Amino acid sequence: MRKSEISRKTAETDITLSLNIDGTGHNNIATGCGFLDHMLTLFSVHGRFDLSVKCDGDTFVDYHHTVEDIGISLGDAFSEALGNKAGVNRYGSALVPMDEALVLAAVDLSGRGHLNYGLHIPTEKIGDFDSELVEEFFNALSRQGRITIHLKQMDGLNSHHIAEATFKSCARALRDAARIDSTLGGSIPSSKGVL
Repeated sequence: MRKSEISRKTAETDITLSLNIDGTGHNNIATGCGFLDHMLTLFSVHGRFDLSVKCDGDTFVDYHHTVEDIGISLGDAFSEALGNKAGVNRYGSALVPMDEALVLAAVDLSGRGHLNYGLHIPTEKIGDFDSELVEEFFNALSRQGRITIHLKQMDGLNSHHIAEATFKSCARALRDAARIDSTLGGSIPSSKGVL
């Protein structure tokens, strides 16, 4: 089983996170931010990742540090659990609808962290959550996990629906990319021999 446990403590957040890539979607999420809890639950269920996240953060300021640091921790967890990435598909993509919203996610477990962010969330807030933090989360995840992530909004008017389709599509794309391809015989899917 490809698993990881991450602890990250700063002056702004105290995070414990565990990830099982080969899970069933079991989750236990408590970030101090209700909307982020909802998004990470969707991420776990639709990626079939077992995910546990506990964060005590400076939410009296806002949710920025909590969201960014959880993205960093989740990126660390993926990087650690995937190891040298021998035998993985490497690439994955998913086009996910959520009512009127439609979002495409495409990922490459390239070893090079890059986010191409193509969402246009129409409101500044989703409840008490700053909409710009969606980009902040995926930027931290891609950078720390050394994953190339492309997110493209094909349609959508409702901010919540756009964010939800994004977390679901990225989870499904990551699930496909991390899946073991038996035809590779355990080799690393790169002409360079390393990812």
